[in-house]
Amino acid sequence: MAHAQARTRRLLALLAAVLLAHLALFGAALPARAADKVTTYDADVIVAKDGSLEVKAVLTFDGAPATVTQRFSTREPLVNQREYVLHVSDLRATAGGKDVGQVHSEKDHSMITVNPGGARQVELSYKVKGATVKAPGGGTLVRWDVLQGLSVPVDQVTIELGLPAQFSDFKCVAGAPGAETSCSLAEGDPHGGLPRMSDGPRGQGEIVGVRVAFPAGAVTANEEIDELWTVGRAFTGTGVPLALALATLLLGGIALFVLHRRAGRDAHPSGDPIRIAEFAPVGEGTHEFKVGGEVLPGQVGTVADERVDPIDVTATIIDLAVRGHLLIVELPRRSEFAATDWKFHRLPGDESRLRPYEKALLDAIAPADGTEVLVSEIGPTISGSIPAVQNHLYDEMVEHGWYDRRPDSTRNVWNQAALVVLVLGVVLTGVLAAFTSFGLTGLAVVALGLGLAFVAQEMPARTEKGARLLAGLGALRQELASQPTDRMPKGREYHELSEVLPYAIVLGGADRWLAALVAADDDAEADPTDLSWYHGPDTWHLRDLPDSLGNFITTVSGNLFAR
Repeated sequence: MAHAQARTRRLLALLAAVLLAHLALFGAALPARAADKVTTYDADVIVAKDGSLEVKAVLTFDGAPATVTQRFSTREPLVNQREYVLHVSDLRATAGGKDVGQVHSEKDHSMITVNPGGARQVELSYKVKGATVKAPGGGTLVRWDVLQGLSVPVDQVTIELGLPAQFSDFKCVAGAPGAETSCSLAEGDPHGGLPRMSDGPRGQGEIVGVRVAFPAGAVTANEEIDELWTVGRAFTGTGVPLALALATLLLGGIALFVLHRRAGRDAHPSGDPIRIAEFAPVGEGTHEFKVGGEVLPGQVGTVADERVDPIDVTATIIDLAVRGHLLIVELPRRSEFAATDWKFHRLPGDESRLRPYEKALLDAIAPADGTEVLVSEIGPTISGSIPAVQNHLYDEMVEHGWYDRRPDSTRNVWNQAALVVLVLGVVLTGVLAAFTSFGLTGLAVVALGLGLAFVAQEMPARTEKGARLLAGLGALRQELASQPTDRMPKGREYHELSEVLPYAIVLGGADRWLAALVAADDDAEADPTDLSWYHGPDTWHLRDLPDSLGNFITTVSGNLFAR
């Protein structure tokens, strides 16, 4: 019996020895347990009179800690797309007098990564600017979350404040980021001891913060507010931005109105309209078209709309033909579905009374050397001559006293000014919208640039003589639309009606005068050469003239400025 008990004791002793040996062998190889929390987070916050904060915190770990990070938010949202901007500086962590922290900063946060290397305590220190904000009533409010963005939980947080002046109120908040729930303990007397606060436990990323109010003049606010960009903010439609935009529009609009009245409005005619042509009676029930002055169809169109248009040049070509300097020949079609084409023949005669623009045009479409020019090729052929024709016509507007300045050069000056204002407005809109809330002012400048471009098209004003001529053209336009077309002298219908056509092409009513030419044909035979100025193919009838001339006008006008 005694022998059995002794053997049992020896077995137990052996097992104990094996276990101890195992622990001795492998126990040293087991790593120390990494810290998974901070037991205490003790912070002292010193508030300076200029509103800056100096924070020192001691973090005590449970066990040998691994890396721990704390992230400090440097932006805090405000209403109306604004943010408080906070600046964290001199951020460092030390353990045993050695730096154990690495700092990383981005736009919205500053972060420190702590690697204490076995130390149980780490001291964290930093400064804060921008945490003291203006409060209603003229006072200031210090807002700072001492505990925030910590990567591990905390058992207990204590905060003590050092203040430069007597405070009016204070509060300790704790919870999730943005929370305003009170801490478990907050004590302090405005007339006595400094505030002291504590709270805990707190989870990873939760906050414990201070809110200390000061009366006016005690602590200086150092808030920095960043206005966030939005379309609504950039183009604010209220308050000063709206008032400035409206004022810009109003003053600019007045300036445009005055400019138009002074430089774009025709002079008031002080005399009777200048009649350039009329239907004069030459017998009972008969009238002839009598051109009373030297205002030609090309000039008529330019005076009427201030521009040398393709239709003005086309009317000049037909007028040159009617007056005997040119013959327009319609060519037979190459096939049933081929496009119609024409050629020009220059006729001999006195060209000394031709205006410079007429001579330039005649030389281009029917060169004196006999070179044949087809209407289908007129664009590339005379493209180099068209600017000269236009220049001569614009010069004549000034020579005759209808305008003080050339319409084209005047418009160019104002169009360039409008372009400058428009570009300036676009650039100004971009700059103001990007950096301020006054984007509407830039848009107002853009609108004024567009308005100036519109006013530029009304430039320049006609002189008193030009205004009288324009009134006379208006009277002729009415007559061309209402004058009976069957009252031309017998036997002279073709000539008289042909003289009307160039003016009717420019001023309107050409269809009814072409119809009158058709009606003047008193036989059923083909009429290829009945008109002195327009010849057609052998089978061509005068009744074909409206279609032929319509095609001619369309084709020539379309090809004149082709390149």
